[in-house]
Amino acid sequence: MATLPIDDDHAPLYSVGQVAAMLDLRQAFLRRLDEYQVVRPRRTEGGQRRYSRVEITRVQYVVELVEEGLTLPAVRRVLELEARVRELERRHEDDQRRIRALEARLRAHGTAPHP
Repeated sequence: MATLPIDDDHAPLYSVGQVAAMLDLRQAFLRRLDEYQVVRPRRTEGGQRRYSRVEITRVQYVVELVEEGLTLPAVRRVLELEARVRELERRHEDDQRRIRALEARLRAHGTAPHP
């Protein structure tokens, strides 16, 4: 069975007007999020913004941060730092897997790793 765009959380299906109505926001606010590079929806060939469900979830999170008093440049920085933390956590997990694999190889060869 073929996958439909509606099944893809990253498919850019929703217009600015639809997202504004769903989240009870002003369209101008959504445009500002794009201008400040906080939420960057994809564009159609005609230049219209199209949001995916992932981006809509991100807009909801941004609204929460703004309601807590953060400015859009501060929100952008928070999002950048959160992405950086996720990347570092991923690297750490990869490194831990490699260390465990190396330790297993050393044990298999009769050499215990140093504490």
